[in-house]
Amino acid sequence: MTTRRFIGIVSLIVLAVAIVIRNRSHEPESHCRFIPGDPGWPDKHDWDNLNRTVDGNLIATSPISSVCHYSSLLGSNDNVSSYDQEACDALRNVWFFPQTHLVSPSSAMSYQFSNNSCNPFSGPDASCTLGYYVAYTINATSTAHLQAAVQFVKRHNIRLVIRNTGHDYLGKSTGAHALAIWTRHLKSIELIERYQDSGYQGPAIKMGAGVEGLEAYNFAHSHRLMVVGGNCPNVGLAGGFTQGGGISILSSKFGLAADQVLAWEVVTASGDLVTATATENADLFWALRGGGGGTYGIVVSMTVKAFPDTSFSAAYMTLLNDGNNTDAIYSTIGTFLKSLPSLVDAGAWVVWIAAPFGFLIMPAMVSGLHQVELDSLLKPTKDRMDQLGLQYHYSSAEYPDFLSSYNSIPSTWNVSDYNMGGQLISRDLVEDDDSNEALVGAIRHISSQTLMSGVAFNVANAVASPDEVAANPYLRKTIFSAVIGTPINYTDWSENKAAQDKITYDLLPALRSLAPQGGVYLNEADFQAPDFKSTFYGDHYERLLAIKMKYDPDNIFYAKTAVGSDRWEQRPDGRLCYTANH
Repeated sequence: MTTRRFIGIVSLIVLAVAIVIRNRSHEPESHCRFIPGDPGWPDKHDWDNLNRTVDGNLIATSPISSVCHYSSLLGSNDNVSSYDQEACDALRNVWFFPQTHLVSPSSAMSYQFSNNSCNPFSGPDASCTLGYYVAYTINATSTAHLQAAVQFVKRHNIRLVIRNTGHDYLGKSTGAHALAIWTRHLKSIELIERYQDSGYQGPAIKMGAGVEGLEAYNFAHSHRLMVVGGNCPNVGLAGGFTQGGGISILSSKFGLAADQVLAWEVVTASGDLVTATATENADLFWALRGGGGGTYGIVVSMTVKAFPDTSFSAAYMTLLNDGNNTDAIYSTIGTFLKSLPSLVDAGAWVVWIAAPFGFLIMPAMVSGLHQVELDSLLKPTKDRMDQLGLQYHYSSAEYPDFLSSYNSIPSTWNVSDYNMGGQLISRDLVEDDDSNEALVGAIRHISSQTLMSGVAFNVANAVASPDEVAANPYLRKTIFSAVIGTPINYTDWSENKAAQDKITYDLLPALRSLAPQGGVYLNEADFQAPDFKSTFYGDHYERLLAIKMKYDPDNIFYAKTAVGSDRWEQRPDGRLCYTANH
């Protein structure tokens, strides 16, 4: 073999090895979304062009808590300082309230999903980085802004996040290194006096994605109507609330929020604006009615049924634990649980709390019944407390309309200040004596350690079939949704993780053991649930996945625990990459 030929062969081998190494070094880029520092990450020119396209509404993330840190390393990779002790103290005092984060395009309302980035309680010397916050946000005020966002992330292979008001216990409204679409300012709202299609004739309200609960209630009230919405006044109704099913004050009367939807306007992964109804893009219409937000498309608006306003009654009860009456309190809870079927069958929505400090009803609320009728429905519980010699406070009242009844609900502790997890409890568990006793035992195990709430309702007959909408079919056999909360520790990240783990591996299993094939309410679920596909979506998951892949074949839309999310993993550096399931 000549020397020249030998050198040629060696050169080919070296070249081949180099190509393999190069391909391997780029493998994360081909299977992952780009993050800052990658060659494919958009440069300043790209972001400036996007900003012009969206009419100057592109916002670079600067955490609101940067005022609590001497040095902040943000998207520019330059150390900046906005430290202000007075502003930091003021922020810490209100950090726990949703309103603090509501006005921000990027602040995570649920602390767990910040990955402890730029923690206002960690001290001024601690670093402030973007961490798991989004990199940029488009404050969307038009459909064109949504379409521009979709095209941009597709062109540059970066992560997209859909954020409405930010009320979110599953981490869907934030995401490391992402471009976020902020739909909160899509505030259009209009009355359709006589909506008509093959399944409904009557008044309807069309609302933009950013219309909040109280805004919708006030608008409906001005037209002597009411709509099915949530308990929290500043939750965006067309966002994850309705797309996640939507348990409402009016659910026992009319059904889930998802049951009321007549039409959606949606920007899909192709960038097209489509209408989804029972007869047009019917599969997408079905999926958005309870199949989870953030994964099928970006909702621009929804049209929902509206109902004539009516009178309401509400009742409240407080039974405090004095250290000597614990057994009697849980005996009372057992009686109360047995009375729930009669309450929800009469149209009531019942919120109750069991905790180390006692047992509360706050409130039981029902449309169309007089105060004395509601009192009668709660009489078995009051009688039981009287028999046991318990000291309690009970009150009830009547209201002329929905809005005055809703406005009478007192402010309660802030649920954003808690780690969360939930479980749906089926009606049969309270109707049978043995299972009721076991349920009380599980409630005692949980509520002797931390806060537990229940929201009782009946949506069994709101639709012709549990398969009529995409919401978890288990909701149709549910008597109440149980939610467990453990307090967030803002100064000890590992302790906070342990508190969430306690929900996942100790407290929730006490309820799940009573109904191993049960389900959860998507909007108040445990984001760590290992079996989310079955418990969050029931037997609708595979159908939902097929719809997801039809409208989003390139997986542009990702949200934690959403349909199709198991095809992705978020690595420790926040990079989103395909898994072996892809």
